[in-house]
Amino acid sequence: MTLHPEIAKFLATLPAPPEGPLDPVAMRAADEAHLPPVEERLPLHSVEDVTARTDAGEVPVRVYTPAEADAYGLLVYFHGGAFFLGSLETHDHVARSLAKETGLRVVSVGYRLAPEAAFPAGLDDCYAVVRWAAGEDSGLDWDGATLAVAGDSSGGTFAAAVAARAHD
Repeated sequence: MTLHPEIAKFLATLPAPPEGPLDPVAMRAADEAHLPPVEERLPLHSVEDVTARTDAGEVPVRVYTPAEADAYGLLVYFHGGAFFLGSLETHDHVARSLAKETGLRVVSVGYRLAPEAAFPAGLDDCYAVVRWAAGEDSGLDWDGATLAVAGDSSGGTFAAAVAARAHD
């Protein structure tokens, strides 16, 4: 199948991919090098790094609280990055916006990345954090009514898989 001429023109403008295999560590470092300082990020009531102690092990999470309340609806967010990129830092702006716009307490998950952690490690982390967030031991003051999962790109795949696993 041939490419549409307009698409072929666009592809011709893109730089060539680097030679040799991809270096995930270098790519992650390059992504994190372009982050705005914390003081320039969208302000919220609180942003806190905690560790979720789960059946899958200890998983780093960042909790975004948009306003003070006695109880919160929760949104558990899985960042994108093709399963090997992305982090709590690179997707901090997304989680902050989700908290502000939804009014929910957002729990962003720092799941294990490929290739260092083979599938289904990242998915297991995401599912375990959802179970942890809904549990009484999380300290998240869940209201027991609203619990949502969301993600972008590969995180969206994890959100769909976590929802299906939770349903089953």
